[in-house]
Amino acid sequence: MKASDVKALTPDQLEDELAKLKKEQFNLRFQKATGQLENTSRVRSVRRGIARIQTVMREKRVADNA
Repeated sequence: MKASDVKALTPDQLEDELAKLKKEQFNLRFQKATGQLENTSRVRSVRRGIARIQTVMREKRVADNA
């Protein structure tokens, strides 16, 4: 998901997307531990997606308080 796509989401949608990515990250870690992980680059993209969403959530919180 691109940063511009993330910025267009509402706070509730951001939280839902964050929960979805965290669940996927958990599953990927589990696959890695059991040796079933095929697409290793997905771990990196999910981690960055989580960071992107958290950054946008913080930006929106700061903008609301200012």
